[in-house]
Amino acid sequence: MPVSAEVLHTVTDQVASLTLNRPEALNALTPEGRDLLIRLLGDASADPGVRAVVITGTGRGFCAGADLRGGTGSGERVAGDVARMLRSGAQRLVAAVLDCEKPVMAAVNGTAAGIGAHLALACDLVLAAESAKFIEVFVRRGLVPDGGGAYLLPRLIGPQRAKELMFFGDALTAADAERLGLVNRVVPEGELAKTAAEWASRLAAGPTRALALTKQLVNASLDTDRATAFAAEAAAQEINMTTADAREGVASFVERRGAEFKGR
Repeated sequence: MPVSAEVLHTVTDQVASLTLNRPEALNALTPEGRDLLIRLLGDASADPGVRAVVITGTGRGFCAGADLRGGTGSGERVAGDVARMLRSGAQRLVAAVLDCEKPVMAAVNGTAAGIGAHLALACDLVLAAESAKFIEVFVRRGLVPDGGGAYLLPRLIGPQRAKELMFFGDALTAADAERLGLVNRVVPEGELAKTAAEWASRLAAGPTRALALTKQLVNASLDTDRATAFAAEAAAQEINMTTADAREGVASFVERRGAEFKGR
């Protein structure tokens, strides 16, 4: 059921759908909406009834970034205000996606700009409608990228490509985003919701703890050396082998049948 008018929240067949719902503003995030998303992602992590998460938007936009209409450039600032705001806001949102213990998929239905682009790119899987655009809009406003953009983009497409997007702020089409590896798949407009539902259903039917540990390993691997990565892999495997889903996976192989995972 809806949590607020700004973010619609439903759970169906163990899939949590988080839908940004400010179409008149291309779903630009207010502080309240951002904090609600963070809370809902945390709730999804802890809820055994949720085994996958989909983030999307209503109308023509996925998320046009932070809503700046409240004004960020006027008035006297106290030293450290901006850094504190970023740590508690945009950075916390991206971290909530990266740290969510359930697979998180973005279904990008339109423009994803600024923190909206980083929200999508932090997700584990990204589906995009043909009309979707990704824009590193910060340079157009004379700003430094925030919300983890300078962390995410080089890891996804390398430093040169990342700098090109961030230095020029040009709109990247869905097709070009797919070519660069930012998007898993581009689908026709009318098929986005259907494809997202199909992918989410497959994720929700998977071995949830194994997926969580796999996500953790992949995300951490880009910041660690081989020995650390191998040690983390061994520890994750040890932990996972205590789960009911791992036992079911092995049993189904031995018995030559399909596995039925319960997320435990």
